[in-house]
Order: sequence, then C-alpha cells, then structure tokens
Amino acid sequence: MELKNRIWMNGNLEWYAYIGDAEVFLGSREVPIPMEEGDKWTNAYGDVFEIIDSAIVHVGRVEPPQRYW
Repeated sequence: MELKNRIWMNGNLEWYAYIGDAEVFLGSREVPIPMEEGDKWTNAYGDVFEIIDSAIVHVGRVEPPQRYW
C-alpha cells in the first residue's frame, strides 16, 4: 500500500508525517509497521490516528495512555 502522506523517522526512532500542511508527531513504538488500511493507534500524547483511503488521518484526542516504567 502506498501512503498519500509524507512520513519519516528521526534519529530517536520517532515517526512524523505531514497531515495537510502541518508536521505531526505520529508516535514511536506504537506506530504499526508496515502500515495497512484500517490501522489505528494512539501516540503517547493521546492523539489518535487512522489510515483511511491510503492516508493517515488525525481522528481525535483521548486521555494519554498510562505509562508503566
């Protein structure tokens, strides 16, 4: 599947993408690789993303997931 968004990973293994004209943090380990149609995930800040029609879409914001150290 080819995504319509431009995505990249930085040196800290964090994923970013352009959604519209905005540079958006997608997450790190929670980002599904390889990305498939219908995949949905929540990053560490509570932003929820889903792949719809071959594009990454920000679908909302929820309470950030609990982190256990």
